[in-house]
Amino acid sequence: MSEADFLKTYDPTDFPPVAVTVDLVLMTVLDRRLRVLLQFRESAPFAESFGLPGTFVGIDEDLADTAARVVREELVLEPQFLEQLRTFGAPARDPRMRVVSVAYFALLPCARLQHLVDDDYVGPATLATVERQQDTIRIIHHDGCELEPLPFDHEEIVTVAVDRLRAKLDWSDVAFSLLPEEFTLRQLQEVHEAIRGEQLSKPPFRKRMLDSKRIEPTGRRESGCAFRPAELYRRSARA
Repeated sequence: MSEADFLKTYDPTDFPPVAVTVDLVLMTVLDRRLRVLLQFRESAPFAESFGLPGTFVGIDEDLADTAARVVREELVLEPQFLEQLRTFGAPARDPRMRVVSVAYFALLPCARLQHLVDDDYVGPATLATVERQQDTIRIIHHDGCELEPLPFDHEEIVTVAVDRLRAKLDWSDVAFSLLPEEFTLRQLQEVHEAIRGEQLSKPPFRKRMLDSKRIEPTGRRESGCAFRPAELYRRSARA
């Protein structure tokens, strides 16, 4: 039988239906803490809970196009860093039907995400604090209260995103996606500390960053400071 003849007789209903979704982990650093954007779910399943932004993949849509659609159309954003994270396919992860999710994570400076939440572009939402400690993760609402377990397997997705981010910190330039174009060494260290979940010693951190040649001085200093303004740096063109 030729392939054309086979396709004519092929019946996709021979197999159980499976839907595919994209879930998005949007992360930033705010007030020296790692944060994740969570949207309030107003309808079932898991109504009146906070979860990751996401949507079903269109029948003629590429996965990356779906992720970009969520970011641009639903969140009105243009991320500086967007990466496929992992596929999540536990049989009972969605109570509606068999749903496989492909998770992506993106990094944005805090001002852009804070503006999104404050101006209610995405409906009720929060920039929840993420604390990753050993084998556990805590997700805390902006009012300081720990959130109820996230819907579906979103806590697992956030955990994997934090671990991926920490693993990439030393050898990639992901930290720059969480900073303005020009930044101080203090701001750069705060981003590293928020991602790692620990304080770093200032002198060796600054020496390591300067020796890496991944940043370069701009010749300018920050403004509006009560104390001596710090020197501003930017990502090196050679990085």
